[in-house]
Amino acid sequence: MQGIVIGGVLAFITFQIIAHAYVAKVNGWTTIYGCGEPGNGILLRAACANEFPGPINVAQEAMYWTTNKDGVGQKLSGQHGYVMHFPAGQLPPNNAFWSLTMGDARNHFVPNPINRYSVSDRSGLVPNADGSVDIYIQNAAPAGHGSNWLPAPSGNFIVWLRVYLPGQSILNREYKVPPVVETQRHRL
Repeated sequence: MQGIVIGGVLAFITFQIIAHAYVAKVNGWTTIYGCGEPGNGILLRAACANEFPGPINVAQEAMYWTTNKDGVGQKLSGQHGYVMHFPAGQLPPNNAFWSLTMGDARNHFVPNPINRYSVSDRSGLVPNADGSVDIYIQNAAPAGHGSNWLPAPSGNFIVWLRVYLPGQSILNREYKVPPVVETQRHRL
């Protein structure tokens, strides 16, 4: 019995090491290229399932990024305010749409006063004067930026970026998702 337990633990540790070899991390965001591709080996399929529970499409149909940390590696928490700054012309390139979704630490939608669980290129984001776009991710509504607010819970949370029919710069692995940057500390 002891051998079975040790074997199981070693298999789990080996899987974690191998799975992380497939993961790409940029600006605090995690993604895996090649998920959903026919003919993938069992280890890549397992790595994709481990990072992205649920259905996964081929990259030409959709790409996914997730983070539970800001750009400097600190856990995302509703005790802080954050912004994602997309320079002018640098929103996720796509031929369909993109969506930024937030969930609590267990990846469940969080009740909020405006019933908003995601923002996207279809949600009426207001650009800055220079054409850039800031998305505010925080527990309290940002003064003067309600249309660009993604409400966060008071505790830890996870953010997902999904891009459908991604543009060529994503498929070529050239596009870099901007970091989630802490903007303020506030007490709830």
